[in-house]
Amino acid sequence: MKYTVSIEIAQPRERVAQLLADPEQLPKWLRGLVVHEPLSGVHGHVGTQSRVVLRMGQQTFEATETITRREPVDLHGIPKESVVRFEREIVGQGMWSAARERLTEAGPESTLWESENEYRFSGVVMRLVGLFMPGTFRKQSLEHMRDFKAFAEDGTDVRQAKG
Repeated sequence: MKYTVSIEIAQPRERVAQLLADPEQLPKWLRGLVVHEPLSGVHGHVGTQSRVVLRMGQQTFEATETITRREPVDLHGIPKESVVRFEREIVGQGMWSAARERLTEAGPESTLWESENEYRFSGVVMRLVGLFMPGTFRKQSLEHMRDFKAFAEDGTDVRQAKG
């Protein structure tokens, strides 16, 4: 299953890239995040593997995330060009996914965030979920992007939101 979602954020691309790359900011916008801890490497750097635990309703999902690409950045992690790419793979509980995140300058003070997502399912239950509920994955991706937009633009913290 593949899909692409996008959102425009009223912040410069450099600021959006910094917020997305900062592990201290993740709990403020990544709804349901329980744990995101590096198992090897440095957060956000290519090759880093992290343990990720998310809670969605009554379900808890645990996976291993690997950063497979991050470019272009300088030695301080600051984007060097108008397009920044982050790629990651997540493996866990009968599912493999890859996300390719692209940040493009939409204007001097705005950024277009495009997220290409691909999912593959190995377990029977997850195959059924992928077959009968494909919109659920797209909806969740958009929810995370909207939460990030609210955080980046207005400082909204999902931990303080109701629902």
